[in-house]
Amino acid sequence: MPKRILQGTVTSTANAQTVTVLVERRFKHPMMQKTVKRTKKYRAHDEAGTYSVGDSVRIIECAPRSKTKRWEVYAE
Repeated sequence: MPKRILQGTVTSTANAQTVTVLVERRFKHPMMQKTVKRTKKYRAHDEAGTYSVGDSVRIIECAPRSKTKRWEVYAE
C-alpha cells in the first residue's frame, strides 16, 4: 500500500526533531455544493531541524516515532 504524502505549512518548531505542520484540504460540500476548507495539524519528524515557521513542506507517513508522531518530513 502506498504511503500518503501531504503538503502543508510549518506552524511550530518548539520541540527537538519535531515540526508541527498545518495541512489544508478543500472539498465540495455534498448538499450545499459550496467549497469548504478544513485544516488539520500533524506532528512530523525533522531529524536535522532544518525547517522553520512558515516554510512549505511535504510530509510522508512512517512507522510511529512517538505517541503523536506518525509522519516525517519528505525531502525530495
